[in-house]
Amino acid sequence: MNVALVVLDTLRFDTFREQFDWLSGIRFTNAWATSHWTVPVHASLFAGKYPSELGVHVDNQALDCPEPVIAEQLSEAGYTTRAFASNIILARPFGFDRGFDEYTGTWKFRALSGDVFDWEAFTDERQGPTAYARAGWDCLTGPSETWPSLVRGARVALDRVDEPTGHESRAALDYIQRTAVGDREFLFVNLMDAHMPHTPPESYRTADTDEPYETATEYNGLVATAGDGPDTDPSVLKQAYDDSVRYLSDVYREMHEELLADYDVVVTISDHGELFGEHDVWQHSYGVYPELAHVPCVISGDGIDDATRTESISLLDVHRTLLDLAGIEGESRGNGLLDTSGPTVTADPSSRDCLVEYLGPNPRNREKVERLGYDPTRFDEELFGIAAGSSYGYETTDGFRVAGDADENALRERLAELRAGVDRRDARSERGVSEATRRQLERLGYA
Repeated sequence: MNVALVVLDTLRFDTFREQFDWLSGIRFTNAWATSHWTVPVHASLFAGKYPSELGVHVDNQALDCPEPVIAEQLSEAGYTTRAFASNIILARPFGFDRGFDEYTGTWKFRALSGDVFDWEAFTDERQGPTAYARAGWDCLTGPSETWPSLVRGARVALDRVDEPTGHESRAALDYIQRTAVGDREFLFVNLMDAHMPHTPPESYRTADTDEPYETATEYNGLVATAGDGPDTDPSVLKQAYDDSVRYLSDVYREMHEELLADYDVVVTISDHGELFGEHDVWQHSYGVYPELAHVPCVISGDGIDDATRTESISLLDVHRTLLDLAGIEGESRGNGLLDTSGPTVTADPSSRDCLVEYLGPNPRNREKVERLGYDPTRFDEELFGIAAGSSYGYETTDGFRVAGDADENALRERLAELRAGVDRRDARSERGVSEATRRQLERLGYA
């Protein structure tokens, strides 16, 4: 049994529904993330518990939980485990490579995983025609790994001449196409096309702006939420997002066909959504709003007929399903989503109440908000949401809100029960990041 898990980072459910109608398989239209951003959600996907239980959140952004993670369990069961990730917050320094035989990504992603010369910082500090020559000499004579550092320098130089567009998903597709897949293989892929800053190819760009997408869509969501919104027209931001998702859909259609040729089951999900001023909030740095927590989930493969299921499910159920497909008896808060006992694979979800957690702001973003003269204290309150059946209830600093027809008091009581059943791990880390990492995190709105 070969299994692939693909995360389309930052893809809203409503935009997915508009752009991915071609995707075959079982569609779970009422799926919910465990949190509002990448790190805690991927921790849940990998370890099968809520982020607060694992101790992976804004104050500890490393996958250092004592629980075994899915790649470790699959590897012990005889699987070859591979990953291609585009989001640098999932790079090796943060521990998300646990259990993987191969863990790679785009060149910027790989550059954070070794002792590679920091070209960006060097050339920012030393301008002029001799800057790159001096940096090259330092690569040859300094403590950095020589060849990876020189390759990175060439990439940085090209980046500054002509920012590549659509390169990350194409790089993932190339990796998939050139990988020789055997039996008992697990592949994890994270694609960032829907994440800001948006860089689709020129032929996909339809927003009414003279400014390059790369700069127009680069801003800090928490700062925008604390202040008066982003500098760029919101309609431009939303159109750039839609254009990027349209490109992602086209690339992923090709990628999905490649995956189905080698993998028995392909699970396609998003980790969270995105906000464009709804609720006066921007990006995905704050809150448990339904636009952030409601995510796509589709399971495709040989013998899996098209179907639509409306039961409320959690991304924790994806973790349990991966274990079930591999025949592994492991601990998980999730429920299996498939019945593989018959001649064909069918959906077998049990509707559940799903908890969504917001455990505070990213410290780097909070510091930036305060440094710019805004009050960050309103972002410090922890907030929680609950998906139950066809309704979603969620806390805000202005009170409890309900999307759907469920009774508000009943949702509040059930949410309190769910929270009481979570045994939180107290984990805090002062783990620092390099200047190169900080620059990339800032570009993605994480600093």
